Amino acid sequence: MVGIIVSDNENIDKALKRFKKKYERSGVLKEYKKRNFYVKPSVEKRMEKIKAKRRSARENAQNR
Repeated sequence: MVGIIVSDNENIDKALKRFKKKYERSGVLKEYKKRNFYVKPSVEKRMEKIKAKRRSARENAQNR
């Protein structure tokens, strides 16, 4: 469960911004989307390989 403590004199916009940041970093939405539908193991492996290729390509591009 994601939550923040809001002080009495804190601006609600700042508190909401802190909550959103904490929510995104916790990966709750990502986990929800992942569990929303079933992905076959073979498709999951293929997607992981594609992600790994993209990661390595980005790293190679940054090292140049």
